[in-house]
Amino acid sequence: MEHGGFFEQAFVYLAAAVIAVPVAKRLGLGSVLGYLIAGAIIGPFGLALIGEAGQDIMHVAEFGVVMMLFVVGLELEPALLWRLRASILGLGGLQVVVTTAAAAGIARLLGLGWAEAVAVGMVIAVSSTAIVLQTLEERGLLQTTAGQSAFSVLLFQDIAVIPMLALFPLLAPRGAEVAGGHTWVDGLPAWGRALAVLGAVGGIVVAGRLLLGPVFRLIARTGLRELFTAAALLLVVGIALLMSQVGLSPALGTFLAGVVLATTEFRHELESDIEPFKGLLLGLFFIAVGASIDFALVGSQPGTIAALVGATLLGKFLILLGLGRGFGLSGEQRGLFAFALPQVGEFAFVLLAFGSSLGLLAAEVASPLVAVVALTMAASPILMLAWERVVAPRLGTREVTAREADEMHGEAPVLIAGFDRFGNTVGRFLRANGVPTTVIDNDSDRVDVLRRLGLPVYYGDPTRLDLLRSAGIASARVLVVALDEPGRNIALVREVRRHFPEVRIFARAEDRNDAYDLMDLGATQVYRETLDTALRVGVDVMGALGRRTHAATRAARTFRRHDEAALAELAAVRGDRARLLGVARERIAELERMLQADADEPDLERDAAWDPTTLREEMRGT
Repeated sequence: MEHGGFFEQAFVYLAAAVIAVPVAKRLGLGSVLGYLIAGAIIGPFGLALIGEAGQDIMHVAEFGVVMMLFVVGLELEPALLWRLRASILGLGGLQVVVTTAAAAGIARLLGLGWAEAVAVGMVIAVSSTAIVLQTLEERGLLQTTAGQSAFSVLLFQDIAVIPMLALFPLLAPRGAEVAGGHTWVDGLPAWGRALAVLGAVGGIVVAGRLLLGPVFRLIARTGLRELFTAAALLLVVGIALLMSQVGLSPALGTFLAGVVLATTEFRHELESDIEPFKGLLLGLFFIAVGASIDFALVGSQPGTIAALVGATLLGKFLILLGLGRGFGLSGEQRGLFAFALPQVGEFAFVLLAFGSSLGLLAAEVASPLVAVVALTMAASPILMLAWERVVAPRLGTREVTAREADEMHGEAPVLIAGFDRFGNTVGRFLRANGVPTTVIDNDSDRVDVLRRLGLPVYYGDPTRLDLLRSAGIASARVLVVALDEPGRNIALVREVRRHFPEVRIFARAEDRNDAYDLMDLGATQVYRETLDTALRVGVDVMGALGRRTHAATRAARTFRRHDEAALAELAAVRGDRARLLGVARERIAELERMLQADADEPDLERDAAWDPTTLREEMRGT
C-alpha cells in the first residue's frame, strides 16, 4: 500500500491509539496491550496502513524508550540506589547471569556455536523496562516489594546492556564489520570499538558532572520555561545521537545523563518537562512493537515460533520464581515478580540488530528471535491479567496483586501518608500520646504486617485525590506527608494545597533541594530526614570530648533554629547561584559567631536548671 505523508501517518497512529486503548482499558486489558493490538492491526503485517516492515516507526518509537530511561535515571537518587543495592546487584545480577547461562546452554544444544549461543543468551536475559514499569505503575504496584524488586532487576539489565554491547564485537567472527558504515567506530577493530563504547559512557558521566549543572543554572536564570524544556529535549536528543555514533543504544546514554542529573536542583523540573513527551512516545513505541510482529514468518513456522515463545516465557518465569524465593519475597509478591518479568525486552531489538550487523547472529537465527521478542512482549499484559484474575485467587491470597484500595471513612484530625520507617515512628508516637490518626500506605506487604501488629493502616495510593477525600482530608487538621519518594511527596503537597488550602502540611524532605520545593508549594513545616539524628550525634561527640551535656544540647537547639530560618531565606534565592552562595556563607559565619559567643559567656542562672543536684534540692524543699 502507498502510504501518505506525515499528517496522514500521524492521523493513523493517533486514531488507532484513541480507538484501541480505551476499548482495551474497558475490557480490563490495560493500555499497553491496547497499543500493541493497535500496532498489529495497522502495521505492515496487518492492514498495512503504516510503515514498511515496521522499521520506519520503530526508529521514531525508540525515542519513547530514550525519554523513559532519562526519566528513570532522574529518579535514581544515590539514597535509593543504596537502599536497593542488594536487589540491584544480587537479584538483578543473578537474574542476568542465570538466564544468560540457561538460554545459552539450550541454544548450544540446538546446534549453535558457543559465541552465537552466548549472544542469544544475552538477548533472552533482558526484560522490557517500558512494558513492566508502565504496567506496574498503572496498577499502583510499583512501590510494592515485588514492584521494587522488578525495578531493581530492570535497572541492572539496562546497565548490563552496556557491557553486552561492548562484548558483542569480541564474540563476532574475526574481521567482522558493522553493515551500513555510518558511525564513528566503523572500521575500528573489536578492541577499538569496546574502548570507544567505554569512553563514550565515561565522557557522559564526566561531562554531566562538570557541565550540565552550570548550563541548566544559566538557562534557569532566563525565567523562560519553554527554553528550559527545549534545553532538556536538546540534551536527550544530543546524547542519543552521540551514543548512536559509537554503536550504543541511545537510551543507555540518556539513562546515564538522568542519573548524573538526579542529584541536581533541576531534577523535578526536568522530570515534569519531559513527562508529557515520554508518555506520548512510549505509546508510539508499543504501537511499533505490535506492528513489527511478522505474521507471515509466524505463519510459516508456527510450531517453531510457538515453542520458542513458550520456552522463553516458562524458562524465565521459573528462574524468576526461584530467585524471588531465594531473596525472601512472600508468596503473593513472588508470584507478581515472576509474572511481571518473563518477557524479552526492547533492548533485545538493539542487541539483535547489532549482532546481525557484526555477523555474530545469522539471519536464520535473528529473524525468528525478532518475532519471539515481539510476541513475548505482547504476551506480557496477558500474563499479568492471568495472574490477577486466575492464578492469585486460586493460590488463596487474600487480595490479588491489582489490589483495590481499602474503603476508608476517616475522621481523625491527623492523616499520615506513607508508613515506612519515617511515618511509622510519627504514627506510633502520636498513637502512644492518644492522638487519633488515619494512615494510608501503598505497600500491601507492609500494610498486612502492620495490621497484624494492631495498627490501623489502610492500603491505597496516598497521592490519589479521591482516596484522600474518603480518608477524611477535608476534615483533618494536619496532613503528615511521609512517603519515601521525594517526587511523590512533592506531587501530594501540590495537590493537597490546591484543593484543601486549610490543611496544615508537615512534610518529609530527603535533602535541602526537596525542602526548597516543598516550601515553595506551601508546606506548613518541612523536616529533613537526618537533621535531628545528625544533631544528636554532634551532641554526643561533644560530650565524648568533655563538653557539658547542657551546653551541647543548647548549642544543638540554637543550630537547628538558625538552620531552619536560613533554609527559608536560601529557598528564596536559590535560582541565583552567586547570591545563594553569598547568603549561605553569611549565615554560616553568623551561626559560628552566635555559638562561640554563647560558649564564651554562659548564662549561669539558666545552666543551673540543668544541674541534677539543684533539682534534687528543690524537690526536697517542696
